[in-house]
Amino acid sequence: MSKLEDTIAAVRPLDEAAMAEARARQDRMTKPRGSLGVLEDVSVRLAGLAGACPPEVPEPAAVAVFASDHGVHAQGVTPWPQEVTAQMVLNFLAGGAVVNVFAAQAGARVTVVDVGVAAELEAVPGLLSHKIAPGTADMTQGPAMTRDQARQALEIGINVAEGLALSGVRCLAAGDMGIANTTASAALIAVFTGRDPGEVTGRGTGIDDATLARKVDVIGRALALHRPDPSDPLGVLAAVGGFEHGAIAGFILGAAAARLPVVLDGVITGAAALVAAAFAPDALGACFAGHRSVEPGHGATLRHLGLRPLIDLDLRLGEGTGAVLALPIVQSAARALRDVATFDSAGVTDKDDVATLDA
Repeated sequence: MSKLEDTIAAVRPLDEAAMAEARARQDRMTKPRGSLGVLEDVSVRLAGLAGACPPEVPEPAAVAVFASDHGVHAQGVTPWPQEVTAQMVLNFLAGGAVVNVFAAQAGARVTVVDVGVAAELEAVPGLLSHKIAPGTADMTQGPAMTRDQARQALEIGINVAEGLALSGVRCLAAGDMGIANTTASAALIAVFTGRDPGEVTGRGTGIDDATLARKVDVIGRALALHRPDPSDPLGVLAAVGGFEHGAIAGFILGAAAARLPVVLDGVITGAAALVAAAFAPDALGACFAGHRSVEPGHGATLRHLGLRPLIDLDLRLGEGTGAVLALPIVQSAARALRDVATFDSAGVTDKDDVATLDA
């Protein structure tokens, strides 16, 4: 089997026994039952992923920012020049982007992965060069990539996840960079959710009404040309996806196979999660939605995947910023499950114990 098939085969469901033990422990912790809300669910899923209760606190963390350009840029879907992709990659590497600042606050390291930037980038620390091609092809004229390139992108992401895991990272976060990548994201979301492009296409970097209408039309034309089949995720990715979508999908599969949590960012990583879930539905057990983007396609994606966002701050930047902001929440959920005393250990009277005595 290939790297992709081996990884998919290694993805397993969450451990039900560990999750049951985690729920029982949550009920015995010195707090009212259910009072930690979503954090209790997060801790239960972390236990299921680790196969143990309590699970280790998922730290240290690393965010991988996958960067690529898009041939559909030629259709005028954004006013931003394509050169900005490479310029922002250099900004990441210099430590000057928002994701760098947020990662420093969260104690996470930043790795940038070039899977298809339309410029030659000098080898520097923090950059992994895995360029498949200098950007995808224009999806309105033909497939965005070949099936072999789509598989290559997926396997690059798997390898990045495996490499970070081997280096001692215990929590992954996914980010992206690529001018015009919200167009490819909306196309992927439309295919996998079955929604109309007009419902899932947003303003991205802040485009005007005319450009938004053009963007919706471009996606509609691409889908009419290719008629992608959601039961063939490799074909869907090849037809209308981006190299970074494929790499992030592989990153998710690699994290799930390694039993590591992966915190997702916004609409681009959400679209990639749809691809990953189409290959291996159990991979969603490793996924935590860092936030809810204002992009309409992201809400549709989260509902389709059954993921609840941990924060909702009207973000639409990308880069992995929303994922990094949520890292301490995921880690705190695990720490609470591990370190908060139980009623028995703390000598605190539980209201249920009182009820039993009264009876």
